[in-house]
Amino acid sequence: MLRVAVPNKGSLSDASIELLREAGYRQRRDRRDLVQVDPAHDAEFFYLRPRDIATYVGTGQLDVGITGRDLLLDADTDAEELLPLGFGASTFRFAAVPGTLDGIESIAGHRIATSYPHLVRRHLDQAGIQAEVIRLDGAVETAVRLGVADVIADVVSTGTTLRQAGLAPLGEPILRSQAVLIKRRDAPTSSAVTQMVGRLQGLIIARRYVIMDYDAPIDVLEEACLITPGIESPTISPLHEEGWVAVRAMVERKEINRVMDQLVELGAKGIFVTEILSCRL
Repeated sequence: MLRVAVPNKGSLSDASIELLREAGYRQRRDRRDLVQVDPAHDAEFFYLRPRDIATYVGTGQLDVGITGRDLLLDADTDAEELLPLGFGASTFRFAAVPGTLDGIESIAGHRIATSYPHLVRRHLDQAGIQAEVIRLDGAVETAVRLGVADVIADVVSTGTTLRQAGLAPLGEPILRSQAVLIKRRDAPTSSAVTQMVGRLQGLIIARRYVIMDYDAPIDVLEEACLITPGIESPTISPLHEEGWVAVRAMVERKEINRVMDQLVELGAKGIFVTEILSCRL
């Protein structure tokens, strides 16, 4: 049986459940349920604290799990990233009162408050910086104001919380995080895990791309294909009208309007955009 860990709460929970449901797996409908069995896929889903998921997967109690990359690295277990999932994006970085420190090197000798001590210590060691790391559970933004620390290291999404605490980012991000599917390091990949990865990859690509169809004069076909190269190459079909071809290609969702504008300038017409529900490439 495939045993999967899913975040029970927090920003990753709803998005993870939605992704798994779209992939065809039965998911809980009541937030109070901590276990969901999916007989059709011989799978069992466990809804756990996001911070604990890497431990359960790393010790081999569960086959795979969804958690944040930051939580995975801070757990310091035998779990590893298997697939980035494309949601839950954030940065992990140092922050301090503006004007008190200048660059990452100036952190040396200071106190750093964080809920991610392993991740911070590893980064400091790699940078050759000696500093005291103070572990705090929960929000750390007030640690500087309360005199517990000189610097904080925390997850930053919009920066609003930092500004409200009178802090500003210091240096470049320590880590760029997002939701990831993880497995135990060196564990053999079962057919059930391979199938799940394939389904999730198909959904991730479908969320990023659309299908664009259009008709183009054959004398501008080469230029049109440069605008819409697709994943591998566009599909070209002759039209009944001489001198025209039909083109179909995958286009990044965020580029739809720019691409359509460029195609119109080339003389293309009959441009249609179609959603992709899922795919396998």
